[in-house]
Amino acid sequence: MAMEFLLLGFFGPRSLQLLQAGVFAAVYLAALVGNGLTITLTCLDSCLHTPMYFFLRNLSVSDICLISAVVPKAVSNSINHCNYISLPGCVTQVFLMVFSAYTELCLLTIMSIDRYAAICQPLHYEVIMNKGTCVQMVTLSWLSSGLISAIHTVSTFSLSYCGNHEIQQFFCDIPQLLAISCSKHLTTEIVFILVNAVLDTCYFICIIVSYIYIFSTVRKIPSTEGQAKAYSTCLPHLAVVGLFLSTAFVAYLKPILGSSSSADLLLSAFYIVLPSSLNPIIYSLRNKAMKAGLKKLLTRKLLTQKNVLMFLQE
Repeated sequence: MAMEFLLLGFFGPRSLQLLQAGVFAAVYLAALVGNGLTITLTCLDSCLHTPMYFFLRNLSVSDICLISAVVPKAVSNSINHCNYISLPGCVTQVFLMVFSAYTELCLLTIMSIDRYAAICQPLHYEVIMNKGTCVQMVTLSWLSSGLISAIHTVSTFSLSYCGNHEIQQFFCDIPQLLAISCSKHLTTEIVFILVNAVLDTCYFICIIVSYIYIFSTVRKIPSTEGQAKAYSTCLPHLAVVGLFLSTAFVAYLKPILGSSSSADLLLSAFYIVLPSSLNPIIYSLRNKAMKAGLKKLLTRKLLTQKNVLMFLQE
């Protein structure tokens, strides 16, 4: 078994490497601030203790986990001009990436069901999406994702890596690890990937069916303002799901043999980096209730600071 791997990542001159590190660092900080703000507001503001914001809080946690599993190491490698990653580091990356990505998909599916219940079954919404049901769905998402991630990680690193330890990616990616394995028993992990692809397709179908019902109901709303409000809530969610799944499918189901192109690296960056940084903007910072919660939090903080200053002056 290899004790370390070489992440080839984005190739190019030193200046391009530093530029890539700068972009990744800026996006990472934006993701941390946006998702951290979402978690803080949905915890502190009692007005945001509803199913939708409960799901958003969990989505933000999975976003932070997903982007933190990959980006800090990629930035560090680019700055230090050292692209090696240890075996434990690679194992950790694979586990956290699959775990958080699969959790995100589960949560996005739950959120589509929540929107269906809110728009298509408003009179029964509180019964359908009661506190116990929400907690159970989210807990099942985290636990099932952890199990699936553990299976993928054990299956991948039980293979033999004899000669070539160069990974044609900027992080430890399962398809690229399979490509450099000298083991003859790749069938198990490939079967797991195909089974996951089928499950992901089922989740996507569930989301699409939910939105077919949602848009059918929205069209019946007599008020143009009501329709616009419903579309502004649903269309961004659908866009994020489409971006996340389409890029992930291409990255994982493309042929894994041969050299990696810049397009492959960009696709990987799309499904790992972009959703984590865009979700807070799409779901939270555009939301009136979240803006009101942020305003209350800032006002409370300013008043506290003012009281402290008055106390010190006395």
